[in-house]
Amino acid sequence: MRVPKTWVPILAKKITRNLIDKKMVVVEVPEEKLLAKVEEFIMDELLVEDRLNDEVRAILSKHSSDIEQGRMDFRKLFELTKQRLVKERNIVL
Repeated sequence: MRVPKTWVPILAKKITRNLIDKKMVVVEVPEEKLLAKVEEFIMDELLVEDRLNDEVRAILSKHSSDIEQGRMDFRKLFELTKQRLVKERNIVL
């Protein structure tokens, strides 16, 4: 995750406040509940890349013996695999 977790509540509050102030949304629920949902949404989006990285590591672990013997470059394989999955799944990072 590229944004520290401690920033998420701050970002959520700024985004929510900005949308409300500019009258881009009409709040029909308590603001605390709205903030909690915005924080949850931001965290889910930020964790997409973390989950993808975990999946790539799991895929590459099947080839760990070749990687350890120096026949394959882990970093390069990691990036290529990640790019392939991003393209196949239309993931925005």
